[in-house]
Amino acid sequence: MHHLEVKNLSASYGKLRVLSGFNLTLSKGEIVSLVGPSGSGKSTVLRVLVGLTPPTGGEVFIDGSPVSYRSKADIKSVRDRMAIVFQQYNLFQNMDVLRNVTIAPLKIKHWPKQEVEEDARRLLAKVGLAEKLHVYPDQLSGGQQQRVAIARALALQPEILLLDEVTSALDPELVTEVLDTIRALAKEGMTMLIVSHEMAFVKEIASRVVLIDKGTVVEEGPPRQVIDTPSTERAKEFFGKILRH
Repeated sequence: MHHLEVKNLSASYGKLRVLSGFNLTLSKGEIVSLVGPSGSGKSTVLRVLVGLTPPTGGEVFIDGSPVSYRSKADIKSVRDRMAIVFQQYNLFQNMDVLRNVTIAPLKIKHWPKQEVEEDARRLLAKVGLAEKLHVYPDQLSGGQQQRVAIARALALQPEILLLDEVTSALDPELVTEVLDTIRALAKEGMTMLIVSHEMAFVKEIASRVVLIDKGTVVEEGPPRQVIDTPSTERAKEFFGKILRH
C-alpha cells in the first residue's frame, strides 16, 4: 500500500485549469521530485494536498484511506500528517526564531510547552541554527530564514514533508546550506515531495522524478533515466533546455 496516492487529480484557478488527470504515488521514506516548466502545476499539487487549494476532481488517499477536502476534519487530519515549506519563508517578523518554531505546536497542537521548546532547540541545532534561538528574522540571511522555516515544519512532526522551490528565492551562495539540510533529512528517512529546479540536486537526492506539463504527468522514473535519457519528446525538449543553462 502506498503512503500517499493521488488519482486523476484536477484543480483550477477560476476558469484556468491547472491540474488535469494528475497521478502520483509516494511510499514511506521515498523522495519524489516534481519538475516541469513554470505554470505546469507543480506547486498546485502541494497546495491541494495540504488543503490550501480545493481540488475540482480526483481522489487522494493516505495509507489507503480517502481524503475529503470538503471536510474540515479531513483537512485537519491531513495537516497533522503533512507539513509544507514555501518558496517564501513566511516567518513572523515580530517573533524570535524559537517562538517562530514553537508557536504552531503550542497554539494549534496544544502540546506541552517544555517538550515543544526542547524539540525546537533540537531541530534548530539540526539545521545549524542552535545559536540563533533569540534572533529575529530580519537579522538572518535568506538561507538561515529558510532553515528556520524547515525547522518550523518539522516541529509539527509530519509524516510527509512538502518542499516548494525552497531555494528559488535565495542568492546562489545561500542555496547550499538549505540543500545540506534537506540532504540530512533524507539520510534520516524523511518522506519528501520536492518541487525543485535544482537538477543536479534532484539527481542526487530523489528516488523518483515526475515531470509535469500542463497539469499532467509527462514522464516519471529514476532521476538519471528521466533527466539524462528521457523517452518522451516533451521531456527531451524540457531537459535539453534546462541542462544547457
